[in-house]
Amino acid sequence: MFDLKAIQSALGDLGYDAWLLYDFRGSNPLVRRVLGLDEKAINSRRFFYLIPANGTPRKLLHRIETFVLDALPGDRVVYLRWEELEKGIKELMSPFKRVAMEYSPKNAIPYVSHVDAGTIELVKSTGVEVVSSGDLITVFEATRVAAQ
Repeated sequence: MFDLKAIQSALGDLGYDAWLLYDFRGSNPLVRRVLGLDEKAINSRRFFYLIPANGTPRKLLHRIETFVLDALPGDRVVYLRWEELEKGIKELMSPFKRVAMEYSPKNAIPYVSHVDAGTIELVKSTGVEVVSSGDLITVFEATRVAAQ
């Protein structure tokens, strides 16, 4: 179950400015579970969901699939062309220095590495440091609750 306050608290505890969650055609099942999205739904366009340590989340969605994150809080930015996508990423990243993503340096933890190198490069090109969301995944996806 998605818990914005708990995620933001964890981001602060870890010293991360934000968590950038990304998916393309179901390539990142961790995102779907953390956000409580339908795991069987396969969308045809990329989406990004930025959770800052403080403040309102933001969504970056393709114009064809603006509905994908409707169940989640946050402001929405829509892109169509790749230039608009790059501009949107730059705007999402502009206030931040350290952003977590589903990435593991040298793929040391393959369970975490679901974001392709090109997307990591795109995000890094904005000047942010991309860090592994492994510790966040451990808390918000890989920990069992009493019911389990």
